[in-house]
Amino acid sequence: MLLGLTLSACASNSPAPPKSGQQAVRHRLAAADDAPYSAALRAVTQSGPKRLQLMKGRVNLNAPLTGRTTDRTDQYTEDVIITRQKVYRRASGTQAAWQEFPASTAKGGIPVDRLPQYIQLMLGHSASVHQESEPLRVSARLTPNDIESVDRAVGRNLRPATAIDADAWIDNEGRIVRVRQKIHFASNPDIQATITLTDFKSAMLVSAPVGR
Repeated sequence: MLLGLTLSACASNSPAPPKSGQQAVRHRLAAADDAPYSAALRAVTQSGPKRLQLMKGRVNLNAPLTGRTTDRTDQYTEDVIITRQKVYRRASGTQAAWQEFPASTAKGGIPVDRLPQYIQLMLGHSASVHQESEPLRVSARLTPNDIESVDRAVGRNLRPATAIDADAWIDNEGRIVRVRQKIHFASNPDIQATITLTDFKSAMLVSAPVGR
């Protein structure tokens, strides 16, 4: 009986077994604060070394996508206001009338307002977890149909693609701080899209522009 008590005591003091990579990611996601917050966003789309688009600004997360950004390409630079109902765009530095679009036009190829669900999707598709990195890096190969199960509009935007190699980085507070997608096509060159999220703060109020 004494031997049994001794063994039990030793077992209770033994360290917990290390978490697998996927367990570590799920633990971070489960521990994350689910209250809405805002973050500075930098989004780059490129084909090979050529940058196609740069978007910088601030967006609200853990909530429907809203925010204010500046969108730059070789052809234009526009100010963008994203509300729950509409997206408003106009040439930067002008007093031109705002152009209105449905809110769904703010959706690109990454479900920015559903990133925790996006990580869960990756985990469900044989994701590998690079535990030597911090933030933790998660990698998986997805299809447009897979992503459509998380965000229909984003999945539809990606439909011309044959496959998407996705990487995401999750910090120790359960926030997704970076997402990179390498998008493959049957006959066109690959496109790489990367978003980086920093400077986390309280959610901000975003409303339609005055005098639009």
